[in-house]
Amino acid sequence: MPYLERNGDVHILFLGDKDGPEHNENRFSPDWIDAVHVLLDEVEATEGPAALVTTATGKFFTNGLDTDWLFANLDKITWYLDRVHTLYTRLLEFPMATIAAVQGHAFGAGAMLATAHDFRVVRADRGFYCLPEVNLNMPFTIGMSALVNSRLPKQTAVEAMTTGKRFGGADAVAAGIAELAVAEDEVLSSAVERAAGLTSTHGKNLAGIKRSIHVDVLTALNTPTDDSNFSFGK
Repeated sequence: MPYLERNGDVHILFLGDKDGPEHNENRFSPDWIDAVHVLLDEVEATEGPAALVTTATGKFFTNGLDTDWLFANLDKITWYLDRVHTLYTRLLEFPMATIAAVQGHAFGAGAMLATAHDFRVVRADRGFYCLPEVNLNMPFTIGMSALVNSRLPKQTAVEAMTTGKRFGGADAVAAGIAELAVAEDEVLSSAVERAAGLTSTHGKNLAGIKRSIHVDVLTALNTPTDDSNFSFGK
């Protein structure tokens, strides 16, 4: 399960098990989503200067939807996708600066999680940002489409969503997906350094500014998913 560490006023949210295997994919199971929200509650309750960095260890930042759970519970698909959306809305209006330190692969809903942060630092040599839905015959929810189109340059969103292109670190920066690509051992430290310079912005005012910036995508993500908006193979 995810866990927290702290570096000064910067909270570091790790998406995977502390002693988990290198191949841990940090997929969005319902329990995992609940655990992330509990940790975000803890961070949000902080008083004084604060910022959030989200990262992981091993090969994956996160591989997105828990497809094993999803295909075993297709009767709950809209409920599940709405729960996934809550992670994005939470981050988009989080009352402190948020930086994704993407040390490995970020695929599908996991790539969108990185996109929901204010800023992104990625690994230069390995690891891909990828939206593979087109190749998996999976549509985007209205909220997910709004998130990607709101946060990425339009032509980058078109390429990412319609081709399933895998963007490496340098490509991600050039395409406007991330702000910085660094060596593997500098991803987390670079994100923490950037976050440390933004801790004074923590508070309700910042949350309000973010809500005004992201009002349209927040509306889309908060609209309940229904079968006419999302179904496999259509």
